Amino acid sequence: QVQMVESGGGLVQAGGSLRLSCATSGRSDSYYTMGWFRQAPGKERDFVAAVSGRANSTNYADSVKGRFTISRDIAKNMMYLQMNSLKPEDTAVYFCATSSYTLDAAYADPKRYTSWGQGTQVTVSS
Repeated sequence: QVQMVESGGGLVQAGGSLRLSCATSGRSDSYYTMGWFRQAPGKERDFVAAVSGRANSTNYADSVKGRFTISRDIAKNMMYLQMNSLKPEDTAVYFCATSSYTLDAAYADPKRYTSWGQGTQVTVSS
């Protein structure tokens, strides 16, 4: 079983930056890909970014390319999401998740991620 805790959310003005962190504990050999998803009120959970098991490959949703950067510290069991040039439409609860699939297989499909954190709220004011 893998436990995950997100942190770093908050309220920021449009154009500002935030850095989300995801701490994992438990069986680190049970997952490979890690990802960030977000869910706005009344909407489905959407893919944001994912990083491979060796942290050498990444994928991003088109809506965040060039603004967000995902990274992973394997030794520390940590994952990060640096969010720059934030927009009001980025407002959502952000979740980190792990998958036993490779990056190409897991990608943006939330059903292929098995462990999830409780989420952290990001609010971007205009």
